[in-house]
Amino acid sequence: MKNVFLESHNIKNLHFGFGQFNYHLIKGLYEAQINDFKMTLHAKNLNVLKDEFGNYFDYKKYQSFRRYPLMRIRKKYDLWHSLNQNIKIEPYHNIPYLLTVHDVNFIEEESSDMHHERNVRFREKLERSSAITYISNFAKASTHKYFEVPDVPEYVIYNGNPIREVTLPENYQPKVTSDKPYIFSIGEFTPRKNFHTLVEMLASLPDFNLILSGNNNTEYANGKLAETIQKHKLQDRVLITGKIGDTDKQYYLQNCSAFVFPSLREGFGIPPIEAMRFGKPVFLSNKTSLPEIGGDHAFFWDHYDAEYMAAVFNKGMHTFESNKESYKNAYIQRAQSFDWNATAKQYEKVYRCLL
Repeated sequence: MKNVFLESHNIKNLHFGFGQFNYHLIKGLYEAQINDFKMTLHAKNLNVLKDEFGNYFDYKKYQSFRRYPLMRIRKKYDLWHSLNQNIKIEPYHNIPYLLTVHDVNFIEEESSDMHHERNVRFREKLERSSAITYISNFAKASTHKYFEVPDVPEYVIYNGNPIREVTLPENYQPKVTSDKPYIFSIGEFTPRKNFHTLVEMLASLPDFNLILSGNNNTEYANGKLAETIQKHKLQDRVLITGKIGDTDKQYYLQNCSAFVFPSLREGFGIPPIEAMRFGKPVFLSNKTSLPEIGGDHAFFWDHYDAEYMAAVFNKGMHTFESNKESYKNAYIQRAQSFDWNATAKQYEKVYRCLL
């Protein structure tokens, strides 16, 4: 029986986008119950995966030394799928190779020098690819903008929404709550998430608090963001939770007045889809993949002047409240159109083409 190797060791980072992608794609492939070829998961903590998925998958333990060419995995699989474009683990043999590209943000965030190690490594992954999947049309377009892409089959396969059903327990409350209506955002606290612009906007929105969730143990959180909060004297109105689990996330999405996401660069952008599942108005940057993902009923910021952002927010909230049921239904319908089981079936089709 043929065997597809899933280079999935980033599944260990479930608080980050790559980890979420790996886990939900693997779960979708499990739900597909494929029985005419086998798949091998490559991960550090195999016991957790075995407990959830049993013997449906084969398993290979991740060892960091496998990134060195002479120490690469020698087993000759029928297809190798590199689930994330930043992975250093590569096959030893020249075998069919599928690359999933999430974004090429590293060109702007790390170096635009095409001789930089990161760019060279990505170009080598492109060159060895038998096919390429992208998580958005934006990811595909930006890859073609900066790199010479080989003449191989290319597919755009959207991510699914991790929140299929609302499972929030009745009367549940997290540790951090707001005493007034609040707007909500989530993500790692980095410059590209642009959270400080929300704080500046908040100064013009006296009726709301702002709740921010995600990894806040960062230079940006302790620098630019903290300075902006202090400058506007909003320490009592900006509530920072740190990393949260799924239940807390569902609480904040269920109870927020709106979801706000002024990110500068996104390969896809799952949080807005999660917010739409709860029928919440979403306010997004008009940049990169977000217009593609947000759709016709999202509200967009073209720039980040605080008064302008507040005006767009107030106008959008009025539009939403004036057409509430219509907007809520449109949001929920759009969120449900992003389905991990459907995503996994599309990947299964690509596997079959390459096998």
